[in-house]
Amino acid sequence: MRERLFSELPEKVIRYFFEPAIENEMERSFKNMMDVNKAHLTMLMSEGIVSETAGHTIMQALIEIQDAGVEHLKVDHQLEDLYFTIEQGLIDRVGIEVAGQLCIGRSRDDLDAAVIRMNSRDRLQKVCKLLLKLRSILIELADDYCDIDISGYIHIQSLEPITLGHYFSATLHALERDFTRIRKALQQSNVSPLGLGGMAGTAFSINREQAARLLGFTDTMKNSLDGIASRDYILESLSAMNIFMSHINRLSYDLYMLSRNEYGIVEFGDSNAATSNTMSQKKRLITAEHVKAKSSHVLAAVVSATSCMSNIPYGHCPDLAGESTKYFWGALNEVEAAVELLLENIQTLAFKEPEMLERASDHFSIVTELTDLLVGEARISIRRAHQLIGHLINHIFQHQMSFKQLDAKLIEQLSIEMFGKRISVPQEKIKSALHSVTKVEAKKVQSGPVSQEVKNQLERLKHNLSQDENWLNQQVQKNHWSKDKLRTDLRQAP
Repeated sequence: MRERLFSELPEKVIRYFFEPAIENEMERSFKNMMDVNKAHLTMLMSEGIVSETAGHTIMQALIEIQDAGVEHLKVDHQLEDLYFTIEQGLIDRVGIEVAGQLCIGRSRDDLDAAVIRMNSRDRLQKVCKLLLKLRSILIELADDYCDIDISGYIHIQSLEPITLGHYFSATLHALERDFTRIRKALQQSNVSPLGLGGMAGTAFSINREQAARLLGFTDTMKNSLDGIASRDYILESLSAMNIFMSHINRLSYDLYMLSRNEYGIVEFGDSNAATSNTMSQKKRLITAEHVKAKSSHVLAAVVSATSCMSNIPYGHCPDLAGESTKYFWGALNEVEAAVELLLENIQTLAFKEPEMLERASDHFSIVTELTDLLVGEARISIRRAHQLIGHLINHIFQHQMSFKQLDAKLIEQLSIEMFGKRISVPQEKIKSALHSVTKVEAKKVQSGPVSQEVKNQLERLKHNLSQDENWLNQQVQKNHWSKDKLRTDLRQAP
């Protein structure tokens, strides 16, 4: 491996670079790298580049290495990485003359690029699966609470009533877009660079399409330099996950805040909480707090990968191949952890419907309906109605009144003070406007919070969820088929 060089690797280079790299790759990449080896060998044999005899000898040795497991690989950090570690295990079994034929028509660079894409594909499929599960559970919640009133908050103030179903429908629309972005990133990952060599391909008549099919790739990279030099699918994946995590963060934050005593309308189950060693009354919502924080780790991975892919040549280099993906795998772990923890939280949530209704019917959440009522009944401009309602709110605060004490007589009194004329509105309509249910059900506009419109939204969301589930199942089945073919059919070779 180091024939060109006159010295061994120094201990610090091994300790800080090659040792952790090999250990991480042994855990993350062993199975996929073995599959790449077998797929490439199958293609070489079918094209007559490697003889049947040599090919079957190599294949049997590869199967033995895979069956023994990564823990039985003899690790020599002077070999630098998992690629050469596996190659050395193959040489030990069949000799260098036979084992060396596996390297025909490829390099370490295109093999590593293929393995990283397969690792990315496997992990993104898992994220997609979790995202589908989250969407399914939120659809159930939205269905259950499509006509339960809750305060809508703007600037952390209760300003207009909506329904809990409408709120969850809002988050579901965002999550649906997240799935589309992650799906696109997954598709960008699932393209094969295998057989492109270090940058300029190979003179051997290989069949890249065959190897790609055996590995479950949907296509092959169309430019040999680009296939080795590009990791933008990593950035695309991280960017999509970063946006997804911002939505996870906001949903978790809302539920977390609404569980506080000051709001008191959401209750987390005790299984997702902890206590204090000094304050026995404290209930710490540890899972919700950790979910909120995890989005920052994904953002850090975006920054790291972006920096590694900047100010470098368009070709293979350590910044790109060795460093740019370093925090990508950790970001995937954080996304999985955040979604799993959020799912745990949601499954223990209890919503206090009487408290939600009371808050939705009180304070500022009803005054915009009064503004609309004044415009419709008293035939005044919306600007003048806005002024009158603002003055009304100040009057209520100054006299320490409840909004429930608001009546037609008070509106008449204040209109005379402000405009010099009486503005009259029927008392029964004021009473109706002060009721949150009346206000919500009046918003019959498309995409609004009225229960029937929320049900319409949920029907669309369910349909799209079903389509996304079918798509993911097809992708997973295709990958399973290719891996099963490599791990079973090839054992039957003579």
